[in-house]
Amino acid sequence: MSSQSTCINRLLSGLVLAAALLAGGAQAQEKAPAKPQSQAQSAVERALMPGDVVTGHAKYEQECEQCHQRFDKKAQTKLCLDCHKDVAADIRAKKRLHGKLDDNACRNCHTEHKGRAANIAFVDEKKFDHARTDFKLLGAHRETKCESCHLPKKKYREAPKLCNDCHKKIDDEKGHKGHLGTKCENCHNEKKWTDTKFDHEKTKFSLIGGKHADVKCKECHEDKTYQKTPLTCNGCHKKIDHEKGHKGTYGIKCESCHNDKGWKEIIFDHDKDTKYDLKGKHRKTKCNACHLPEKGNIYQAKLGTKCVTCHKKDDQQKGHKGELGEKCESCHNERSWKNSIFDHDDTDFPLRDKHKDAKCETCHKGGVSGPKATKLKVDTTCYACHRKNDDEKGHKGRYGEKCGTCHTAKDWKTSIFNHDKETKYLLKGKHKETKCDACHLPVKGNIYKSKLEDTCIACHKKDDKHKGQLGNKCESCHDEKKWKEAPFDHNKSRFALTGSHAKVECKKCHLSPAFKDAPLSCNGCHEKDDKHKGAYGKKCETCHATGTWKSWDFDHSTTRFLLDGGHSKATCKDCHKETKTGVYLKVSRACVSCHIRDDVHNGAFGSQCESCHVAANWKKVRR
Repeated sequence: MSSQSTCINRLLSGLVLAAALLAGGAQAQEKAPAKPQSQAQSAVERALMPGDVVTGHAKYEQECEQCHQRFDKKAQTKLCLDCHKDVAADIRAKKRLHGKLDDNACRNCHTEHKGRAANIAFVDEKKFDHARTDFKLLGAHRETKCESCHLPKKKYREAPKLCNDCHKKIDDEKGHKGHLGTKCENCHNEKKWTDTKFDHEKTKFSLIGGKHADVKCKECHEDKTYQKTPLTCNGCHKKIDHEKGHKGTYGIKCESCHNDKGWKEIIFDHDKDTKYDLKGKHRKTKCNACHLPEKGNIYQAKLGTKCVTCHKKDDQQKGHKGELGEKCESCHNERSWKNSIFDHDDTDFPLRDKHKDAKCETCHKGGVSGPKATKLKVDTTCYACHRKNDDEKGHKGRYGEKCGTCHTAKDWKTSIFNHDKETKYLLKGKHKETKCDACHLPVKGNIYKSKLEDTCIACHKKDDKHKGQLGNKCESCHDEKKWKEAPFDHNKSRFALTGSHAKVECKKCHLSPAFKDAPLSCNGCHEKDDKHKGAYGKKCETCHATGTWKSWDFDHSTTRFLLDGGHSKATCKDCHKETKTGVYLKVSRACVSCHIRDDVHNGAFGSQCESCHVAANWKKVRR
């Protein structure tokens, strides 16, 4: 046993002794038999009880452990909820008053041991916020007394929640008698019971936009049950249907043609609601002209959508007699049966320009109707109709049968052939003005069947003054604008003309018409101008430029000896000595090769002068 339990037991034993003394004195204590510790503790608890509990808890008054747990105040709330299960359920569901409290400790609001008649669930009606419950007080409910809803000897939680729970009597008196159900809030509100604002749009039958909005409720809801009212037009307007002459033959879907704005107004859209659009005179045609009366619903019989379904008699009378088939819409439309609107563009041969003015029988020999009519399918090639014209105009079949390549239906004389788009050879310059037969020479059969070469030399071999020495690529120097002027771009060759070369005449370098014989190196043309006599090699461009021969710009940094310091002021001859055979180019890079006379050390320090001296100043010594 712990020291804490020992102390508690000692304390309880002392309290038991004190209680015994109070009850019977010391003598009684001596005579009284010893009791178990648990019984002693209960005696102490009864002795320490602050007051009687309420009547509802009286049966637990001798069992303190039902509501209390020693030294644990938090456990009290759990013990309360173990008995008051309905309150515990509210807390878990976060409903009603107890479920919406921030602190659910029972002792915060309820106190015990105040006597049997104590009210431990007292509610201050003036200060109590009803919004903390599941039933917020609105409108007239704010002025209603508490006892009107919370009846005596009834728990607050047992108060009615539905309108009908309190207002059932009124419901019966007003004539509803429960026929409209228990959802009174659909029509009534808390402000004033007599003010009804039922939203009919929440039902399956809208009253917006038409004459239904002005109709009184009882005209449709005759028995005030509201629930058995028909939703179909025919449910209310069956009598009108018979009076108007329909007599049920149009079915019960009155809304297909009529609306609630005006019964006489027909709103049926044949274009949207059916698969057959009404056009032209069909729009003015009465319904029963096509929909013939039959037994039952006049529209149940599905009609054919072909013209011949209704106009077979007209086809016979107009002379076609079925010979042109059943596609009447190919030539006729709904506007006028007499005028043919056949669109030849829907065929493989659209009529353009002068073909529009041609009569049908011009191509369709024998006409398009009657027993002698030819088949509507005819040869759509130009040559089939215009062969005679081809012979008269001089082509005589040599240009083939594709007349549309050059001619149009607009104007036979004008050729529209586009050589740039239709062929792989673009006509430029004077080629645009050249006649076709200048290149396309007549041969047997089709003049264009012979494939021409697309090289210049193929046509201009006689004009070649170079006699083939420059090859077949005439376009390198010549163009289609003017043959004599040669706009050759020398920069596209292996030798670009820069500097003074741009002003030199071609013949000074190209000694023969071959052109390819011209040398590419400077020495090839300037060997006589070489003052160095070949001592510096043939790469003149190393020092000289095409701008002017006299100026030179040799970059010594391209060699293995950089000119810096005092060397930058030295002339070429200072290092490169002239010999009998020319200038000696190969010079030793060792300092001593040029500065042996300047060596005051007389070779004592070797030949690597750069170890101590710099090129900027010979007298300056490295340290």
